[in-house]
Amino acid sequence: MALTESFDLNSIQSLELLAKQVVEGFIIGLHKSPFHGFSVEFAEHRLYNDGESTKNIDWKVFARTDKMFTKKYEEETNLRCHIVIDNSSSMHYPILEGKSSHDINKITFSVIAAASLMLLLQKQRDAFGLSIFDEDLKYQSQTKSSVSHYHLLLNHLTKIMADKALHKGTQAADALHQIAETIHKRSLVVIFSDMFDHENKDRLFDALQHLKHAKHEVILFHVVDEQTEMLFEFENRPYLFVDMETKEEVRLQSNELKEYYSSQIMKFKEELKMKSLQYSVDFIEVDINKGYTEILQSYIRRRSKLIK
Repeated sequence: MALTESFDLNSIQSLELLAKQVVEGFIIGLHKSPFHGFSVEFAEHRLYNDGESTKNIDWKVFARTDKMFTKKYEEETNLRCHIVIDNSSSMHYPILEGKSSHDINKITFSVIAAASLMLLLQKQRDAFGLSIFDEDLKYQSQTKSSVSHYHLLLNHLTKIMADKALHKGTQAADALHQIAETIHKRSLVVIFSDMFDHENKDRLFDALQHLKHAKHEVILFHVVDEQTEMLFEFENRPYLFVDMETKEEVRLQSNELKEYYSSQIMKFKEELKMKSLQYSVDFIEVDINKGYTEILQSYIRRRSKLIK
């Protein structure tokens, strides 16, 4: 996805501004879309309906407006959301050095999506937390809904984009098991990951099952560069392919590998989708070149099911 403006995403202020643009654009589009029935009004009150109990009427508001509103309490309206970001080296693909400031890679996409989602959560007074992992769980926050908490998490998001260290593996299974055990029960867990941990896929599936067993609702955003990582669309010329996590190298023409690679990656994706369906995990493949609307729509869908 090309960014509409140049932003120094090592800056918290730039990340916050970009998140605001994403959310504001999404809300405008929401009113024009089939999702118009979802609530995007972030008020603390709703109009009083005849026949309801009067105990929650806000009489101060009535005195000012001559209209009856009832208070909406957090335990009645809010959820807890925990956002999980994979910061292994494969998430820093494609490498952006020497490219336009408008280019984006998987970790940048995930950070902007997470910041936008947290802003939407904060506006709806939902509590949110953040976990970051690569070879182990590097950071895990508390779950809060305050503006200061939002800014604290933006700081951690900017740090992981500034971290250019390569050759960091992923232990997604271990991190997800730990998260399942330690976060508040019955949270909405939102995962941003390419899930490229093929050698440990059975343990990875066990970790997703663990999240569900712990009574969490789960949305798994499978973050990919569709053109190159899934379709393997490269020019038919010699390339040196380097594994960003293991440093393994192979030199060959792209068409020599395309058929085999495509069959293996599609097999893994289908298996991941089937396991997600089996465990009632929302599996959503997200192409980093297609924007953030699907991220926020998926959250709205899930929230509408959880908050009745």
